Amino acid sequence: MNISFIGIGSMGAAMVPNLVKAGHQVSVWNRNPDAAKALEGVTVLSSPAAAFENDAVMTMLSNDTAVHNVIIDSGALASASKDCVHVMMATISPSLCEELQELHRSAGIAYVAAPVFGVPAVAAKGELNIMAAGPADAVATVQPLFDALGQKTWYLGDDPTHANVAKIAGNLMITLAIEAMGEATALTESYGLKASDFLDVVTNTIFASPSYKRYGGNIANNNYEPGFKLTLGLKDVNLALDAAKAKHAVLPAAEIVRENLNKAVDQGLGDKDWSALAKVTRRRAGLEEGAA
Repeated sequence: MNISFIGIGSMGAAMVPNLVKAGHQVSVWNRNPDAAKALEGVTVLSSPAAAFENDAVMTMLSNDTAVHNVIIDSGALASASKDCVHVMMATISPSLCEELQELHRSAGIAYVAAPVFGVPAVAAKGELNIMAAGPADAVATVQPLFDALGQKTWYLGDDPTHANVAKIAGNLMITLAIEAMGEATALTESYGLKASDFLDVVTNTIFASPSYKRYGGNIANNNYEPGFKLTLGLKDVNLALDAAKAKHAVLPAAEIVRENLNKAVDQGLGDKDWSALAKVTRRRAGLEEGAA
């Protein structure tokens, strides 16, 4: 399949080689062309509009603003091939998803939302979990691409918004898990039980899941080198709270996490892995340097 990939950040750079390996003809566009040129076996495009001349376009950009600038403001959809399927893999707001659906209907091309669970290291192994929502025939068309990128595709129906809200809600749950581990280890260490010993127990018993294991390991080892930047986690929590507000839903725990993520940014942790959120709670308990 002739496909285009828009957005070569850490995730895109990890995903594209798997598409090439699977035998697809891959073209790429990135705001910084050097990142695109660094990939092997791809054609570098001169504009986002050129991407929409292929059979499928996969977009992985950092936030709503980037998606709006690159896809909407650029006019990239105006000359799109009518057989093209656009797969939006970025974590975006439900409101932008709805706007994009309408624009794609007007342009006469299919739109599929397919955000993923997994960090770049998982993406590089082709083991992402992909949440796909959109017209069933369009999803079937791009399923071979999903097969190259992920271990499973979770089809969530024909409304693309469902995939976006699932991704936002899932990321919110991860931040709540990190907050929970930060508070729990503040409690255990105040009684002399090391975080590493406690987290070894719970992440192999009652919370034996990939997120608890990955981020619990960061907390136990006090190692927060970027896997998923904390500022991106804050962005996703803001997306969750904005989406909840639009439906008059109340998310009190999310408000607490947002406050602590903002504190983490203020403490210079914005470029660290989002599990550094736990440092805020631990500092409050006097267990970290810089405790108040």
